[in-house]
Formats: sequence, C-alpha cells, structure tokens
Amino acid sequence: MPSGLIALALGGFGIGLTEFLIAGLLPQVASGFAVSEATAGRLVSGYALSVAVGAIALTAATARLPRKQVLVGLVALFVVGNLLCAVAPTYSVMLLGRIVAALCHGSFFGIGSLVARALVAPERKSRAVAVMFAGLTLANVLGVPFGALVGERWGWRAAFWAVTAIGVLALAGIVALVPGRAGTVSEGGSRGGPRDRFQAFRSSQVWLTLAATALGYGGMFGAFSYIAYTFTEVSGFSSGDVAWLLMVYGVGLVVGNLVGGRAADRDRDRALLFALLGLTVTLTLFGLLAGSAVASVVLVFLMGVTGFAAVPGMITRVTDAAHGAALAASANVSASNVGNALGAWLGGLAITAGLGYAAPLCTGAALALAALLVMLVAARRATSSVRQ
Repeated sequence: MPSGLIALALGGFGIGLTEFLIAGLLPQVASGFAVSEATAGRLVSGYALSVAVGAIALTAATARLPRKQVLVGLVALFVVGNLLCAVAPTYSVMLLGRIVAALCHGSFFGIGSLVARALVAPERKSRAVAVMFAGLTLANVLGVPFGALVGERWGWRAAFWAVTAIGVLALAGIVALVPGRAGTVSEGGSRGGPRDRFQAFRSSQVWLTLAATALGYGGMFGAFSYIAYTFTEVSGFSSGDVAWLLMVYGVGLVVGNLVGGRAADRDRDRALLFALLGLTVTLTLFGLLAGSAVASVVLVFLMGVTGFAAVPGMITRVTDAAHGAALAASANVSASNVGNALGAWLGGLAITAGLGYAAPLCTGAALALAALLVMLVAARRATSSVRQ
C-alpha cells in the first residue's frame, strides 16, 4: 500500500469527523451560543449545502493546477475552517467556520480519488479509492461518539481543536508522502477553457452514474436519517442503545467499502448491480421486520455493507466515463449529497403522512430500486457500446 494512500485516508478521516461529530455536540453548541436547536441545526444543513456547492466550484476553479498542490490547499482550507469553529466567539463565526471547512469536502474526495488511482496499478484502482474512503467510513463509526465524549469531558471546542490537529497531520502527510507525479486536475479532457472542463458531462454514462449515485445514497441515508426513531419507536430499543447500534451500522460501512472496492476491481458493473440489489432487499426486509430487535441489528449492519459497497465502484466508473476528469469525480460527491437531501425529505414526508417510523426504510428501498434500474440501463448501454 503506497504511503500516500495513508495520508489521503487520514485527510478523509478528519473531514469525515468534521461532518459527523457535530451531531453529538449540537446541544452544547446551542447552549454555548444561546441559540435554539433549530438554529444550531443549520451547522449541519449549512455544511451539507456547502459540500454540494464547493465540490463543483473549487474543482472547476483549480482545473489547471497540479493535483497535489490542490489537495494541500484543500486540507489547509479544512484546517482554517475548523480552527474558526474552535475559537468562534459568536454563532455566526461558527457557521462561517463550518461553511469554510465544508467547501473542501467534495473536491478533496473527488480529486483525492484520482490521486489514489494514480498511486496503484490500474487493476487495483477501486481498492485504492476504497482505502482513501476508509478514513471517511471510520469517521462515520467514531464521529458521533468521539464528539460526544470529548465534548462531555473538555467542552465542544476541544473536539474542533482535535479535528484541527488531525487536519494538520493530514496536511503534513500529503506534503511528505503524496508524489508530485499525481498530475494535474486538468488531465482527462479539461485542458482547454472553462467550456472544455464540462466536456465530460456530454457522456450519458456520466449522467447515468451520477443518477445512480444520488438515488443509491438517497435510499441509504433516507433510511439512516430517521433510524434512531425506528430503533426506539418500532424495534423496542432504548435511547441509550442507539449509540452502539449506530456503531454496528458504521462497521457495516467499513466492511462494505473494502469489499466493494475489491469486487469492483474484478467486475465493476456486476459489483454495483449486486450492491444496489442488496441494498434494495435489505431496506425492504428492514421495513417489514423492524419490529424485531434481533432482525434490526442484523439488517442495520447489512444496510451499511450494501449501502457503501457501491461507493468505490461508482467513483471509478464516473471518472472512467469522463476520461479522468476531476470535475466528474467531484460531481459524484455532490450527487451523493443531493441524494442525502432527497432521501431525508421523502422519509420525512412518509412520517408526516402518518405511515410510521419504519416508513423511511420503505421509501429508501424505493430509491434504491430506482438506482438499481438506472444502473442496469447504464451497464447494458456500456456492454452494447463495447460490442459495437
């Protein structure tokens, strides 16, 4: 394993912590700034919106710069954003820090995935992407409990100081370990002006893959957004059980990420189809069996496995279809965030309609099925073009 991948994974871990730890700190932050819970919640929604915007904007703006230089700049932006959060004297400065930190998120994973691919042989590219994303999946497991633990013992600012320190370590690791031969972001059809940078989006395969990404993520995170209510109101768990149940889900993400990366290197489209089929079946069964505590534990683990197994393959697929354009890789991250918002919205509508707290699992299954159908069309078109 190239040492540069470890530096990228550490960067992904720090960025993932920033995204997830706030959930365990919101009550303290709201109290510290004397704002309502809803106002404090904008630290979450504002972050997600900034990820979607920053992924496209920063990647396009840095299209002709060396990839390593861009990654260094992105992680530096991440450090500045978290430092602002740690020292924020007012809620407005805190929100600004969250927005600044979020701007680097999509571009880091988009450009970082291309750098990860460049560090290994072509037949290992999906596994390399999976290693980089391992940091993000570990952050998903540890983020909320990390934030809650550090915040309880030393205050919520200490959590952001810790993430800032991780960002500094990642920055040093990328500077020292990622080789300059990673190339420029402009490789892959973006050597010309701004118009040329969007050439990749003329490919139907790019759009189909982005659609499958958004729908697949929407299925998983639409269900995940309300999973605490499902556990406590349907499965019969206490609120104190939610933390370890979320860790079970997080372990599933880690397993799915690694297994999915390996499977995608063997037969990518088949691996993606099986992952989306597995997610559809898992969410459907979860919706039907949510009343069983034992089944819920097993199925939330499988939800993590099948939900994240498609991630490495989707990223390498969209970048291959875009001939290596970094903008397409970053757009994939934006698509996942759009899917997150769509899934959470539909799940909320189902609950508001009185369908119960298992309903988001069913809406998630419907989105996952839609992703499977889109991916099936994409795979068949790709096979037909090869035959021709």
